Amino acid sequence: MLIQIILGAMMVVITTMIQGVFMFVGIRRLREYAPQRPRKSMLLSTLRIAVFVLWLFLATILEVWSWATLYLALGVFGSIEEATYFSTVTFTTLGYGDITLDDWRLLSSFEAANGLLMFGWSTALVFVAVQWIYESDYKPTDEDA
Repeated sequence: MLIQIILGAMMVVITTMIQGVFMFVGIRRLREYAPQRPRKSMLLSTLRIAVFVLWLFLATILEVWSWATLYLALGVFGSIEEATYFSTVTFTTLGYGDITLDDWRLLSSFEAANGLLMFGWSTALVFVAVQWIYESDYKPTDEDA
């Protein structure tokens, strides 16, 4: 049981680092491309948000693969496909239940809790990015008055 807690905590740290790096890079890129003057282009604003969401989704994929790699290293699964499938349904807290772990079930519960936190973090980032882009692209200027 102790080894599962240690491994689970280690994976939470790793996925938090992945999420943090993607957050800082994504926010930096959004700010670099911030308009000097409001654009008022719905298409460009939507595209910026879509790219940001896809960027955060890439972080999620790396986090899921990190967990899958751990399961493979522990010999829990025989293939990368099976490990990735289990990791994805666990990380998303979907939990189909068609594959379950007997000896490592405490570890998989860490993954589910970790996924819940990472999705909440991503959702908060998308909300802030939408708000920030809306305010920077559509806020009234002196010229509009």
